[in-house]
Amino acid sequence: MSTDHQKYSTENQADAIRHYAATRGIEIVRTYADAGKSGLKIEGRDALKRLIDDVQTGAADFTMILVYDISRWGRFQDADESAYYEYICKRAGIAVLYCAEQFENDGSPVSTIVKGVKRAMAGEYSRELSTKVFAGQGRLIEKGYRQGGPAGFGLRRTLIDETGSTKGVLTRGEHKSIQTDRVILTPGPDEEIAVVRSVYEAFVHDGLSEREIADDLNSRGIATDLGRPWTRGTVHQLLINGKYVGDNVWNRQSFKLKKKRVRNHPEMWIRSPGAFEAIVERDLFDAAQALIGARSFRLSDTEMLDALRTVYESKGLLSGIIIDECEGLPSSSAYSSRFGSLLRAYSLVGYSPDRDYRYLAVNRALRRLHPDILRQVLDGLKAQGSEAWQDLETDRVIVNDEFSLSIVIVRCTPTPTGLLRWKIRFDTSKMPDITLVVRMDASNRQPFDYYLFPSLDVAAERVRLAEDNDLLLDAYRFDALDFFYEIAAPVRVAEAA
Repeated sequence: MSTDHQKYSTENQADAIRHYAATRGIEIVRTYADAGKSGLKIEGRDALKRLIDDVQTGAADFTMILVYDISRWGRFQDADESAYYEYICKRAGIAVLYCAEQFENDGSPVSTIVKGVKRAMAGEYSRELSTKVFAGQGRLIEKGYRQGGPAGFGLRRTLIDETGSTKGVLTRGEHKSIQTDRVILTPGPDEEIAVVRSVYEAFVHDGLSEREIADDLNSRGIATDLGRPWTRGTVHQLLINGKYVGDNVWNRQSFKLKKKRVRNHPEMWIRSPGAFEAIVERDLFDAAQALIGARSFRLSDTEMLDALRTVYESKGLLSGIIIDECEGLPSSSAYSSRFGSLLRAYSLVGYSPDRDYRYLAVNRALRRLHPDILRQVLDGLKAQGSEAWQDLETDRVIVNDEFSLSIVIVRCTPTPTGLLRWKIRFDTSKMPDITLVVRMDASNRQPFDYYLFPSLDVAAERVRLAEDNDLLLDAYRFDALDFFYEIAAPVRVAEAA
């Protein structure tokens, strides 16, 4: 089950199956449950995989499988997939019984026809739900409500209730807890707004490049909203994002029904102009877009590829980060739009990224990020009253002379189907008391979330994480580190006589 609502919660399914078994004198010897998992794909369904593996290897010590109903195999978009898993069980001599269906799974023509229809209905349910959810999200965008993502420098996420009354500003990692509440973007502190406007003016009126603007901001000691130094890429993202003129834009990318993630054409974007209070004038924003667009518009395909080939020959590899950081080169999004994808642009200049070299630039960026994360953790611990310092010999953080902490930044690796994966490597030879794992987002530019793994629960040197994991792993997951800072803080205890 993917949600814990109504009849499809695992507890309700288990109760129905136990009742079915009791009335027929069947003994339940094992349960396979995928809690909180989508049934659209077999990926992530560890319990179902284990069941099929037990059946195929002969390790099954049971003679029948009780399933709540047809849809519990999965709401696969290909109805034959769920039929295939049932066939594997029946081929091994294990009967499959459905506890909540109104027919007996006896192999009769009637049961075969009904199962086929219900499998198709299960897949159609997901398609219809996807359409309804997309339409609902689109309506919320048009009404000016934010649908996820950080606010960005100069802006803040503000929580409002169903009447539009402000409830407060959400800090990083905080989310709404009441379904009827909504999130909008509002202007941030005056000093940040002044910086955003100065960036646009320097780019449009003074003719400064993104690199020159970034150098100027860094020289003045101004950090990004994540507390990091500015780069050409971060300045470029600030200059192209419509939220600074109050536009609410959504559906730039889509990932429907667990299929491949795709970049949508601008005509498919859902826009709500003037949804938020603007902090940059519309004319100034449009002028910036015209200047950025002219950089690639005035170049032919051959000229763009020649420029990309020059970068490849000088760097030895290509990536979106490398392209965005190169002065005078069109952005990675411009190459993706012009040639269909970055990979196609790479192939046209003779570059074939492989596993060993594609992420070297990302790895270098993450290594540069490590000191910033370390400093943020130290500052967060000290702000809550803890004593924390870095042991330079072991590169660990010592907290209150009580426990050691190691920080591991994990790169996000998209699969060919658009799924996100993270591979964690633990140093089990010198295991700290707690390992703080920082999972990066899909662009590997900012943290996605955090995991706190106690050394006692680290059983392997490597752990592979997906976007959603079972409770044994996600019990250690946090959206922010505030909770960790609080529980690490020393507490004075009165001494009893």
